[in-house]
Amino acid sequence: MPATPEDLLGHLDALGIETVIHRHPPLYTVEDSRKLRGDIEGGHCKNLFFKDKKGALWLVVTLEDADLDLKRLHGVIGSARLSFGKPDLLMATLGVIPGAVSPFALFNDTNAVVNVVLDEAMMAHDILNYHPLSNEMTLSVASGDLIRFIEACGHAPKIIALQPQ
Repeated sequence: MPATPEDLLGHLDALGIETVIHRHPPLYTVEDSRKLRGDIEGGHCKNLFFKDKKGALWLVVTLEDADLDLKRLHGVIGSARLSFGKPDLLMATLGVIPGAVSPFALFNDTNAVVNVVLDEAMMAHDILNYHPLSNEMTLSVASGDLIRFIEACGHAPKIIALQPQ
């Protein structure tokens, strides 16, 4: 059974990670988020869940306006060719539905099978914003605390420049 947002918030609290919760109607796309976010400060992000040709799973996280070349992304992150992970695989692995994917879903990946890639440009922001297992909330978190959370979930995130400079 996947964790709930309340389970996640309790875990973040136990780690001493401070967050700010913003509640809103369900958001499914970056465009939805832009329309309804109001004045939430910090970097706003998109989260892409992939399965590569060798069966490895990938969570790639970048700024919402990043223009990624999906045909070349595999070479940048060191994977085999990528395709988007199907919703049933997303639920089975990260315990979330499409539209609620975020690094916080790694809390449900108890076997640490998902490879995590964070965009270097995104990590330059002091504050980052993600859905906390539900697309009816946005959680603001310090970028350093995001790394601490991911590592506490048993993952070793790669921080890579995903866009050409």
